[in-house]
Amino acid sequence: MRIPSTLLALAVILLCAWHSGAQTPSPDPGVNPVRQIDRAEVRVTRVELAPRAVRSVHIHDDVQFHVFIPITGGIELTIGSDKPLEAAPGQAYFMLKGTPHGFRNLGSSPAAVMEVFVK
Repeated sequence: MRIPSTLLALAVILLCAWHSGAQTPSPDPGVNPVRQIDRAEVRVTRVELAPRAVRSVHIHDDVQFHVFIPITGGIELTIGSDKPLEAAPGQAYFMLKGTPHGFRNLGSSPAAVMEVFVK
């Protein structure tokens, strides 16, 4: 069976459009970033963490400022070379562009954080 070229082209366009709108998966198992806002000025991401999940140390070079806000669960946050701290839900933590950081869910139930990036 031969597929008409216009139908094939339409399928490729739809696949590309779907893929470009999909969330970027986390490289860390049990870590699920869900983009809330992505504009020229700001990006907001809710990160859901499975029990004991770890978001490995990483940096954001595409933003000027980064605010990290735990929402639920027991989150341990490491910023730069500072000693890891238990990040209290509702407390905001500020980082500059390129600051290495990582976090993990200390608990046996899911946890979540909000990350606000000022570009």
